[in-house]
Amino acid sequence: MCNTMSKTVSGFSKLNKIEKIDWLISNFFNNDEKVAKCLAQYWNSNKILQDLHDDFIENTISNFYMPFAIAPNFVINGKDYTIPMTIEESSVVAAASLVAKFWSTRGGFKATVISTVKIGQVHFMFEGNKIALQNYFSSKKEGLFKVTEEITKNMKKRGGGILDIELRDKTAELNNYYQLHVTFETADSMGANFINSCLEAIANEFENEGIQIVMSILSNYVPDCLVRAEVSCKVNELYAENSALFAQKFVQAVQIANAEPHRAVTHNKGIMNGVDAVVLATGNDFRAIEAGAHAYAAKDGQYKSLTNATIENGIFKFWIEVPLALGTVGGLTKLHPLSKLSLQLLGNPSAKELMEIIAVAGLAQNFAALRALTTTGIQKGHMKMHLTNIIKQLGATESEKQFLINYFENKTVTHNAVVEAYNKLVGDK
Repeated sequence: MCNTMSKTVSGFSKLNKIEKIDWLISNFFNNDEKVAKCLAQYWNSNKILQDLHDDFIENTISNFYMPFAIAPNFVINGKDYTIPMTIEESSVVAAASLVAKFWSTRGGFKATVISTVKIGQVHFMFEGNKIALQNYFSSKKEGLFKVTEEITKNMKKRGGGILDIELRDKTAELNNYYQLHVTFETADSMGANFINSCLEAIANEFENEGIQIVMSILSNYVPDCLVRAEVSCKVNELYAENSALFAQKFVQAVQIANAEPHRAVTHNKGIMNGVDAVVLATGNDFRAIEAGAHAYAAKDGQYKSLTNATIENGIFKFWIEVPLALGTVGGLTKLHPLSKLSLQLLGNPSAKELMEIIAVAGLAQNFAALRALTTTGIQKGHMKMHLTNIIKQLGATESEKQFLINYFENKTVTHNAVVEAYNKLVGDK
């Protein structure tokens, strides 16, 4: 049982949800009953659904809601899509929707999966003769495949499995450090559990008195699980006025992100606004996607843009290449009701098709940001979207909200300006 006199606790996981909340409120919120009410108001009234959510992770005490939205009018490889997005940042969904409509009349987005290879590694230490280690590996390699047959048989039926196992000498980076570098095809699953199970079986078979296994784990850096998405049109179709100038500034903005890491990080963060929103909505692991994408952005030794743009012979082209290890089966994809719905909305895509869709979402987000930055500036559109959030924080009535929205229709939105306008409105009343 827990001790409410101390902020350390034993046996916490054995407490039920109410007991956990009681301990929390007693130790951190001075027994404030409003905290319990706040947590409880986000519970689902459907007990079965709430139990499902409680079991996703440990020590759950409530649900944390994120907006679930849709961005219509995407045309990808000639097919119409409405894309689900889960994100809290204002203007992201609006920007994606506007860009989707813009490119739908200019040929839409083209996307291609370049490769789908995923990676896992057995990390080990060996102090003996390198040639002896290589000979040992050569003698064991066939057995390493064989020991995973029970694990891989179902994956093989779906076209996946272990592609290759290599012995890599990493002693130049760390004394006595070697690895078994294993490549996988995981079909429509993200494959983390499959890969890790295979690696542990391989490690157990490979280990001997001279080989000390340190760890066996998949890598979230997947430069060979790669997708490309692009758009293109005539330069004069990009802007109503000054097309050549603004197209040139757009390309220069991408070039700056390739030259300056400080800009590249923010540039790529905007891309991930679009990517992460769809990754979350479809029940995939956005932390793994983020880590892999940012590592790929630094693959040449300097952190750079994930997108590129050119103008050649009067044609503007804008594209992205990004690693995306995704799944449409397993994990939350078939467990979370909204993730299942998201995949249904997308036409129950394969993992490859989902890679294309999510790459397009990232490209669309970046296009919206760069177009705004090189023309009107980023704050004009963003603060318009943020206006309603500021009004809500002020506690404005519905009529006051409408007045303020109309008032700022052709004015610059800042937090101070909205507060000042609201105070004047209330004072005048």
